[in-house]
Order: sequence, then C-alpha cells, then structure tokens
Amino acid sequence: MPEIVLNGEHLRLEEVAAAARGGARVVLSEPARRRMERSRLVIEAILASDRQVYGVNTGFGLLKDIRIPRDQLETLQLSLIRSHCAGVGTPLPPSSTRALMLLRAHVLARGHSGVRPQVVETLLAHLNADLLPVVPEQGSIGASGDLAPLSHLALALLGEGEATLRGERMPAKAALEKAGIGPLRLGPKEGLALVNGTQLITAVGTLALLEAEELAVMADIAGACTLEALKGSHHAFEERLHALRPHPGQVASAANLRRLLAGGDIARSHEECGRVQDAYSLRCLPQVHGSARDGMRFTRSILEVEVDAVTDNPIVFPEEGEVLSGGNFHGESPALALDCLAIATASLASISERRIDRLMNPALSGLPPFLTREPGVNSGLMMAHVTAAALVSENKVLCHPASVDSIPTEANQEDHVSMGPIAARKARSVVGHARQVIAIEILAACQALDFLAPLAPGRGVAAVHQAVRRSVPFMERDRVLADDIRTVEALVGGGSLRAAAEKAAGGLR
Repeated sequence: MPEIVLNGEHLRLEEVAAAARGGARVVLSEPARRRMERSRLVIEAILASDRQVYGVNTGFGLLKDIRIPRDQLETLQLSLIRSHCAGVGTPLPPSSTRALMLLRAHVLARGHSGVRPQVVETLLAHLNADLLPVVPEQGSIGASGDLAPLSHLALALLGEGEATLRGERMPAKAALEKAGIGPLRLGPKEGLALVNGTQLITAVGTLALLEAEELAVMADIAGACTLEALKGSHHAFEERLHALRPHPGQVASAANLRRLLAGGDIARSHEECGRVQDAYSLRCLPQVHGSARDGMRFTRSILEVEVDAVTDNPIVFPEEGEVLSGGNFHGESPALALDCLAIATASLASISERRIDRLMNPALSGLPPFLTREPGVNSGLMMAHVTAAALVSENKVLCHPASVDSIPTEANQEDHVSMGPIAARKARSVVGHARQVIAIEILAACQALDFLAPLAPGRGVAAVHQAVRRSVPFMERDRVLADDIRTVEALVGGGSLRAAAEKAAGGLR
C-alpha cells in the first residue's frame, strides 16, 4: 500500500484522493513531530504563566472573556467537543470522511496549533485502521471553521459517538476496542484545535474538483462522439483558429477534439454537403468546454492553497513564542471557488443536453426519431433525454451561489459567514449530475453511430464506441434505459472510456 508522509509542509490534492479511496497509509514525519512539540511548548508556557489566551484558558465565542480555572481546562475541551456535536442529515460518505481526517491531521502537523503529536498519531491510527467517525453533513456555516462536522470527528477519537470500522457502524467505544486503539484524552487547547478549520469544505470540494477535471475530458470525448454521429465539421477545431483566442482551457479542448476525430471516413463522406457551419453546441465545443476547464483551474488554485493553510484559531508561532488570534478559519475563499466549480461543471452538462436533443430530433439529425428503428412501437432514447433535461434543470437551482449568503450566529460574534460547506456539497451534486448527463450523451451518440455504419468515425471516437458496445449492446427494441445509463456512467467514472480513447488517439488533457 502506498504511503503518504505528513511532513508538515505540503499535501497534494491527488494524495487527498488516494487517502479518500482508502488506498494509502498515512504517517507523521519526524520533522513534523518536532515542530508540533515546539508549538506545544508555547502552550505549556502560557499555562505556567498568568496570561489569558483565547481558547487556551478562556471560554469560546461570545464567552471569550470568561477565564477558566486551571483545574477545569481539560473539562473545557471535552465540553466544547460534546456541545458542538450538533450536526444533522446524511453522514458523509466514507471517501469524504477519510479526506476530512487526512486534512485535519495535515493541518495540525503544520505545527501552528499547539497540540501534542499524540493527537495527530491517534487521528492517523483511526484513518489507517479504516475506523471512521460518523459525521453528519449539515450543520456548518463555514465561518469559525467547520465546527459541527469536525466535532463529530473529534468525538470518535475520544471513544464517544458513532463510528464505522471497515464499513460496519457501531458505537465509537466498541470500534476503538475492536481496533485496539485507546481513546484520546484532550489537553488544553486540543479540542479547539481539532474543530477550528475549513477541512470539511476542502475535503468535499477537493474530491468534487478532481472528479470534475476528469469529467472535462469525458465531455470532450462525448462531444466528439456526437459530432461524428451528426456529421459535424472538424474545421472549427483547427489549431490556427484557437491560437487567436488562446484561453488555456479552450486550446486544450480543441487539441483533444482534433486527436479524437483524426482518421475515420465520416468526415470525408459529407465534405460537399453544403453546410456552412454547425450549431453552437457542436461548433463551440472548445469554447464552452474550455471555459469550464478554466473555472476548474481557478478552483484548483484556491484548494491547493487551502489544503496547506493553517486555519486554526488562535495560531501558535513557536519561533517567536507568540499566539495570535485571527480569522484564517473563515471559509470565503474556498466557498467562492466551489461556487465557481458548480457553475463551470453545470455548463458541461448544459451543452451536452443540447447535443443529446439534436441526436433525438430527426429534423436536426437526419437519423430516426429518438434513435430507434421502429418509432411508435418503440420510444427509443426519448426518456433518456428527458432525464438529462431534468438533471440540467436541477443543476440550475444548485448553481445559485452559497457564498453570497450570510446569517449571523453566536450572539452576533460570528456576524459574517461563508456557507462554504453548502457550496462544497452543491458542487459535488452538480458534478454527479453532469457525469450522468455525459453518460447519456455517450449512450445516445453510440446508438446514432451504429446507424452510420459502415462509415467509421475518428480513431478515438471509434475506440470509445467499441468500449461501450462491449458492455451495452445496440438497442434494437425498447428496454430498461436506467440500466444502460448506469452502466455507461460507471464506464465514464471508472476511466475505461478515457483509457480506450487515449490508446487509440493519444494522450488527452
């Protein structure tokens, strides 16, 4: 099993994905351990003095000015965790929970939170044993960190609440006993350090981003399949044209299309058809897909910073021996970026649905209605398009930005909040819907290509068609479409269609 080493400095988004899949063991490096120990010495010095420092020996939020006696400091941390476990709704899926645990361990390993290395080691022991806290998805406003979700995470470390051990749900205490892991006992500031931060936003958002980036390539593949099925022109993707408007995403998408469409004889078969230019959903493939890619690139730039960001409060500076209160826990940056991700990904689904519609409509496609040989008796792919339309419409609702909202909380102490967790969950939903729409387009385009036989599409398109046909046969008569859609969606998400296209046409980006 691959190993991810928390060095207290940098973590790649792809490492987050590897841990989320349960495919990597995570360990704490010695340099990171030493930084944490130096950071903890600052907290110990505060405790030995008469200094009053927020979260170390005071209450929280509006209760910040209440001094807590020394003999109640451990109770303070435990009470914080229990009281903040106020999440509701569906539990995070295992992949997101693993990502959340990794990111929290990584931030604490930066050495600016004042916690003992034992806290991170316990968290990693849980992660490596696949002992996952049950974390409700809702309840965070993304301001003073993702307080409720991270509190549910911390609660399981203490042997309270619920957890899953290798997929089996049970009381956390029983899970710890089965895994042979002792419950963590919190010292001063350690409870606050576990719950302050933007790790829920970042965990859910990072996984959504990585899926969306793969989907951008699949959108090019789906568009190329439809273009060939509709006998569209290849000239709109010429390199010299896109060099005059060199947005990076547009240039990359056009290059993908040229590779996918090269070879074959469908294009040659209609060279003299008299059509001057295609509809926008075909002709503007690189421009629309490219803008989505550029939006995703912006989101990545923000999340790459956020993954490594110290979002605790207060923050410890061990070299200076200082502790500063600030607002690094505010989730506005990732919230805005994930709203952008949702909008960018929704555009891939929106233009895909328009191409699906053209495949269905005989007046636009020159193909049988709804791509069936016996229309009337058979409805063909009619309802597959309706499903795509429903998903695209739902995405429009989900793309209302969460980050424009704010509700003051904690007696107006938290008077502006980011709603970043909502942005992350919405982006995840939009990506899932877009994947289903693109799967429907590929299903429809492959059905349409069969009507053009023996004319062959471009090499990349032909390889995708063959890969789909190994799992989903041509639809001679009506059958349950949900099964076909689910099968093609698995091929899209699993990477086999991209692999087939790249083997035939070369690398795609």
